Order: sequence, then structure tokens, then C-alpha cells
Amino acid sequence: MRHVIALDVGGTGMKAALVGVDTTPSGGSPSGPPVLLHQARRATGREHGPDAVVDGILDFAAELRAHGERHFGEPAAAAGVAVPGIVDEQQGIAAYAANLGWRDVPLRDLLAERLGGIPVALGHDVRTGGLAEGRIGAGRGADRFLFVPLGTGIAGAIGLDGRVEAGAHGFAGEIGHVVVRPGGIPCPCGQRGCLERYASAAAVSEAWAAACANPEADAADCAKAVASGDPNAVRVWRAAVDALADGLVTALTLLDPRTLIIGGGLAEAGETLFTPLRDAVRQRVTFQKLPSIVPAALGDTAGCLGAGLLARDLLTTTDPSEVTA
Repeated sequence: MRHVIALDVGGTGMKAALVGVDTTPSGGSPSGPPVLLHQARRATGREHGPDAVVDGILDFAAELRAHGERHFGEPAAAAGVAVPGIVDEQQGIAAYAANLGWRDVPLRDLLAERLGGIPVALGHDVRTGGLAEGRIGAGRGADRFLFVPLGTGIAGAIGLDGRVEAGAHGFAGEIGHVVVRPGGIPCPCGQRGCLERYASAAAVSEAWAAACANPEADAADCAKAVASGDPNAVRVWRAAVDALADGLVTALTLLDPRTLIIGGGLAEAGETLFTPLRDAVRQRVTFQKLPSIVPAALGDTAGCLGAGLLARDLLTTTDPSEVTA
């Protein structure tokens, strides 16, 4: 069975799949949602250093190729891999990732060599997840969308007509570093008052742990306390929602998306987040058109599914470097 390799590399774990390739009767472009033929996970192993992480990725990909040959009668036709940090999709280089410790890794070429010369696409993890949400998830059918996962940090994926914009230098969508509180909390990026220092799951966890004097408390605990009416939790949550709304209104003013997709750990709070967030955004817009604000649909599978879509896209292009997340 014709298939591709999909690999999503995270700070602590890797998710992978072999994805079936469905083509049109005329042999044209792959169509339909990805069909997962095989799934696997393993630790990233970042505690062993960046070289060991790269070796682990290559070994994992080779194992997936061998599994496909054994069970489906042929090797994978292409591969897609999503990685965190700064990514040069055009050149296929994993430029920098603080949580993995690597710099300027020619990951696309390394994988292509290890996998017998098949085409390989390299994508940024959030943009690749956004690609999946846009094509087969919560943004399906929207010509313009913005995908914003709220996790340890905040990033974004700008969706335009079935693709996700990387930008001239690979930084498009970095909404987490929009300054929403000038002169505020210092950010590791060098600025003060960045959105992710107020509205990420990590920021809410930090604020709630301080407010309730429990260093083990996290954002999920805060959401539960909000639902029970705890005034301290409501205050912490409100501050995060207000900051998030300020950042999102800046983004929608610039990008005019039809759909705004919110994902990541904080979105798991459901309407505890979405009801006040929709209200806060609505109160802030003036001339802008209010987009639909919806939860992400694919959860932690988005990156892997997006990597599969990148790999499928390679089967219809003669130049793998033209395919970007």
C-alpha cells in the first residue's frame, strides 16, 4: 500500500505515523483526510544532547520505513517531519530549538539520505499543526484562519487558501511575542510584556500557583477553581483572558481571518475559556470583522497529521524545497 512517513518531534516525545496515500482516479493529487495505517511514540531523549536527538529522529524514521516495507509491501513514498524552534522550511534546516539544543541541523537532507533518497518535507511544529487544523480540523473550509495554541508558550499559524504562511525569514505567526503590556514582565526573547508571559498555560500556572500559595498548582487547577467561583482564580483567569484578547485583536486587525482556532493545553478548559474570550474580543473590535472563535479539533495529533499532509503534498511537486509548512 502506498504510504508516507509522518513524524512530529516535541521537546520530550516524538509522535509518528505511517499515512496511507489516497489518490484521485486519474492518479492526481492525494485527496481526503489522512488514513493512519500505523502509529508509534518514543521519547525525544533531549537529556542526552542535540546529536543524540538527531540520531534518535533518524533511527525512528528508519524503523518506520522498515515497518512499512514489512507490512505494506513497499517503502514509504515520502516523509514529513515537524520540529520546534526556528525552522527554515525552504532549505530544510532546523535552525535553532532552545528545548532541544540544536543549531543549523540539515535535517531534511539527513532524513532523505537515511530513508533511501525519498523526498522529505521539514516543517515548524505549530505551522504544521495549523496546516492540519486548517485542512481537516476546525478550520476546514475557511479560506483564511489563524491557529493559536496556548501551551508552554504561544505561537500561531497563519492559514491562507490551504497552506500556512512561513514568512520571509520563518517567523510568521509568532503572536506570543506581540507586546500586550508595555514595560511588563520580562520575556526570554528580550522584550517586556509579551503575550505569552500573560496568557500561555505556563503563565497562568505561574500566576495561579502564586495566588493560591501552592507551587504544584497549574492552569488546569485554575480553570477548575474558576468554574467553582473562586474569586482569586477568577482574577487570575480574567487577567490572562484580557491579555489574550488584546493580542488576538491585534492579530485579526492585521490578518482578517475568517476563523480563529484556539488550541493547546489552556483550550482544554472549554467554555471556561471560550465564553469570556469571545466576549472580550467582541468588546474590543470596532471596524474589524469578528471571526468565528473555535477550539482546535485535532488535539496533540495535529502536528503528526500535518507532517503527513506535508509528505503527501511532496508527491505532487517536483521540487521538495517548494513545499513549506
